[in-house]
Amino acid sequence: MRTTGNASTLWRWVSEGEGDLVITDVVMPDESGLDLLPRIKKIRPDMRIIVMSAQNTLLTAVKATQRGAFEYLPKPFDLKELVSVVQRALSTPRCAPEAAPTAEDGEKLPLIGRSPAMQEIYRTLARLMGTDLTVMIAGESGTGKELVARALHDYGKRRNGPFVAINMAAIPRELIESELFGHEKGAFTGATQRYPGRFEQAEGGTLFLDEIGDMPPEAQTRLLRVLQEGEYTTVGGRTPIRANVRIIAATHRELTQLIRQGMFREDLFYRLNVVPIRLPPLRERTEDIPELVRHFLSVAAAEGLLTKSIDAQAMERLKRHRWPGNVRELENLVRRLAALYSQEVIGVDVIEGELVSGSPGPDSGGAVEGEGLSATVERHLRDYFNSHGESLPPPGVYDRVLREVERPLISLTLEATRGNQIKAAQILGLNRNTLRKKIRDLDISVTRGGLK
Repeated sequence: MRTTGNASTLWRWVSEGEGDLVITDVVMPDESGLDLLPRIKKIRPDMRIIVMSAQNTLLTAVKATQRGAFEYLPKPFDLKELVSVVQRALSTPRCAPEAAPTAEDGEKLPLIGRSPAMQEIYRTLARLMGTDLTVMIAGESGTGKELVARALHDYGKRRNGPFVAINMAAIPRELIESELFGHEKGAFTGATQRYPGRFEQAEGGTLFLDEIGDMPPEAQTRLLRVLQEGEYTTVGGRTPIRANVRIIAATHRELTQLIRQGMFREDLFYRLNVVPIRLPPLRERTEDIPELVRHFLSVAAAEGLLTKSIDAQAMERLKRHRWPGNVRELENLVRRLAALYSQEVIGVDVIEGELVSGSPGPDSGGAVEGEGLSATVERHLRDYFNSHGESLPPPGVYDRVLREVERPLISLTLEATRGNQIKAAQILGLNRNTLRKKIRDLDISVTRGGLK
């Protein structure tokens, strides 16, 4: 084994045919280790190179992988892990990897954070850039699932194709199949022309299926066929269409629990869960908060807001917060600080006031930012049960809860449709007569053009 502190000596040894394995840092006095990688791979394509760096960003991991590194290790790393990687590098059969698009130095960082949890995500993403493997991203709301999906697309094989996203929770159940697969003219009432679905729109690129746990069973069956056969048909169509897309799915829900409840197909889960990625909530990587805050403040300044900073005591207070809304909640807070406060340095008193006013109290009845509907309902029910001083719910609670949920749901839908009961019934997935009965039973007053 030979060691050196500069790139020129390393290059001389490699060009003279010495060694079977290179372990290199990125930062060296005469040349970047990343810049040296392509030159080494050009004259020694079978040479295994392990890159280590304290520049622990996603782009560092991606560039190391794209330029031919066998493995990337962020500093500090465990010596046992290094030994394991060396053993794997020397024993793995050698083959030339397919070239992947390059990440340029000036590109904007798609993900922020240098915590161990984020480092592992960077390494996983770097390994996936040159593949078309299906990926399942799990994580709480606000953790950045779409950012990860976009990074996989923007630095992957399909970066020249479209990135198309669809949120299953935001589309009425009866329209999801049409949105995904498209429909032919006359396929159903209102289909006045052919509509290209998201699969067709994403041709040659990436289709991001957000909140996959909210996909209805019928659409799950059709999606499974696409994953199995590589083709689909439009709603009302007969000719199969080949699907040339990479699929990335995401969910904040526990899919294995939905499978046990019969709400999600187990075979579809295994088709989607080829490579699982779990995004940690912000409370599990609080060491990333200072870097995230600086990033969001710089973004706000670039948008024309005054340049701000946060003092050390205030930053420590941010680290102690639970962040139920995760990174999205932190970003919103930082934007609010940049927009509403005149002082250049934000102190702990301001942070304390914002965290108190921005968080729902025990009696506020407000939903926690980033909290799903099911969790919000559960929290309200617990408060309701506790208010009765009983371990068991009060009699008649089922009908009472349904009424409390149905009435505002139907009222808001009718308000959105300006009293059009036919359209409201379609949106709610109800028979028109059923909707009329519920309006009557729930004592909802309706006039054409809106609610009374």
